Amino acid sequence: MHKMASGQLSRAEALACTNCRHACHVMLYCDTQNELFGQIPIKHIILMQMRFDGLLGFPGGFVNPSEESLEEGLSRELLEEIGAVVPISVENHVESCQSPASTSSTGLILHFYAKKMEEEQILELERSAASTAIDHGHEVLGMVRVPLYCTKEGGLSSFLSHSFIGTARQQLLDCLLRFGLISPQNLCQALSISVATHKRTTKDLKSALALMKGKQQ
Repeated sequence: MHKMASGQLSRAEALACTNCRHACHVMLYCDTQNELFGQIPIKHIILMQMRFDGLLGFPGGFVNPSEESLEEGLSRELLEEIGAVVPISVENHVESCQSPASTSSTGLILHFYAKKMEEEQILELERSAASTAIDHGHEVLGMVRVPLYCTKEGGLSSFLSHSFIGTARQQLLDCLLRFGLISPQNLCQALSISVATHKRTTKDLKSALALMKGKQQ
């Protein structure tokens, strides 16, 4: 399997991997003038979802390039998970790569897309995801927004300390910088705080586990 210098695959190279499974996911986002508590600019709305396994990820799923294009397959998955038709084009393609968890017998190619929409379109997607999506409450437990602001309570730093599926966290970070949704300085600061938050959370979880084990004795 020939890879580009960055470790990624071109779309054409990825499609040439006919013996692999293919999964497509997309970051849907928009600009907004709204403010949190009327003081903190929200700036952008980015949609992710809480999956059935309790992990955060982007909407999408498996596609079969022999039966449909990557973009058609992704649009089909979005209809199931969000309950609305979201046209995805080749121009929305961001990257393709082999899953880090892939083995020679279970090759998986990940295709990632990003689509900027109007705010009202994003709001309508949030409404339809909770009311008409057939996967809501099953494969998808709910849509969530990514907070790009920082507060004393956390904001982006707290969000990044949650558990993500596969490469979803890195895909989010890459797109935040690629599309200029946050400055590198602010993102580094949020990540630094997130690392500290994760350490405190780990300590709390260990304490909770010890307490539960004590109650079993």
